[in-house]
Amino acid sequence: MTARETILDVDVARMRIAWLAEAEGLEHYNASAQVIDAGGDACRVVWIADLLPDAGAPGIAGVIEQGLSVMKRHQEELRAAG
Repeated sequence: MTARETILDVDVARMRIAWLAEAEGLEHYNASAQVIDAGGDACRVVWIADLLPDAGAPGIAGVIEQGLSVMKRHQEELRAAG
């Protein structure tokens, strides 16, 4: 799937970004991701996606899982590099 994404808002203080995506087969897609401090060197990422049609949810869930995996790996690499 190829999508055109448009950034809607970047809130640095809240560590949150919101965007929309346009892609064939999607009638609607808005999403946000926010990094939440979990104490120490830990954080939690909350990624919320609102999309239509519902039938697209499994594919989008896979994309979200891949994105979260890349974020986690990058964070671990930064931590290892000191």
